Formats: sequence, structure tokens, C-alpha cells
Amino acid sequence: MKFFIDTANLAQIKEANELGILDGVTTNPSLMAKEGIKGNDAVMQHYKTICEMVNGDISAEVISTDFAGMVEEGKKMAAIHPNIVVKVPMIKDGIKAIKWFSDNGIKTNCTLIFSAGQAILAAKAGATYVSPFIGRIDDSGWDGVELIAQIANIYAIQGFKTEILAASIRTALHIVKCAEAGADVCTCPLDSILGLLKHPLTDIGLAKFLEDAKKFA
Repeated sequence: MKFFIDTANLAQIKEANELGILDGVTTNPSLMAKEGIKGNDAVMQHYKTICEMVNGDISAEVISTDFAGMVEEGKKMAAIHPNIVVKVPMIKDGIKAIKWFSDNGIKTNCTLIFSAGQAILAAKAGATYVSPFIGRIDDSGWDGVELIAQIANIYAIQGFKTEILAASIRTALHIVKCAEAGADVCTCPLDSILGLLKHPLTDIGLAKFLEDAKKFA
């Protein structure tokens, strides 16, 4: 399973990348705004900076909701760097845009996936990735990880090449569960990635080893 970090914060991207396990980055307009990045030129430059930092796919989200607007935005984003993946919402014109991008060699990430039916449509249109939002599904009283497993099973049966990118990750346990369920990619905040490092028995064991090592000093 590949690891993407879900942020526009350059310091966090750098920290995750220095771990040596980072495969890509996902962003959205909300994450850009959180970093105080405003204006189209500034956003485009920020995407370029991220692409220069990380050797992997970088999702850049369109803000248009009509076919022509999404295609126009997507073409400009794809021209920034070969690693750009155009992030497109799961709406009718989004599916049309994904098909256009696929036919023209531009990678896509279909975002805001909340059902297996939506994931089937995105894969049929040729999406490179689909992003089921498992944390938000959990918030609504359903099981987000179960949706990951359902999509993985359907894709395996049907032979779809689209990768499942588990999004809206809240905890380190979410990451583990998504790996078990068959997610190809997990995108999450830095805290969730670092949470995988932690276990109290590791801390206890290391403290004991270091204490014993003093006896040989």
C-alpha cells in the first residue's frame, strides 16, 4: 500500500518525505486555504513546489463543476508537472471530464466517493484513483472501511485498474484497517502516519535496552 500525505503544509510534507516512505501528496482547496495560499497563480506555484519536493503523484483539485471548466483547469494543472493528478469531484460532469482526461493521457483522482456505485462509474470512466472518504462515512453511522473492502472486491472481479485511495483518514488504526481491506493507497495527515510508530511496549523495551547498555559503558 502506498502512503500519501493529505496536506498543503510544506514542512509536514518535508517531514513525511524524510521518513523515506512517502509516495505522493493529496491536497484540496480547503487545505490550500488553511496554509493561507490565495489566488490561482499562488496555488499553481504551490503545486509546482510540492512536485519538486516529492517524487510521486500529486493530486491537484479543480474547483469548476462544469465539464468545460474542469477540462480547462485540469489541462493547466497537468502542464505544471508530469506527476500532477487532476482531482475531480464525483458528479455527472466530473465523470465526463475523467473520461476526457483518460482519453488524453492525464491522470485523475475521483474524489468525494461515498458508495460502490460511484466507484464503479469512476473506474469505468478511466480514473487513475478513486477516493472513498471513510472518516466521513463513519461519521454518518456507516462503516467506511467496509466500503473499501467492497470496492476492492468489485474491482478485482471486474478487472478495473483504478487504484483505491482511502481518504478522510482519522487515525493510525484506520490506516491498518484500510491495508487489510485492500486499499492501494492511504492518504492521511502526518499525525496518523507518525501514529503507526507508537506502541507502549516499544518505549518500555527501548528504555530497558538503553538502561542495560549503561552497564557496559
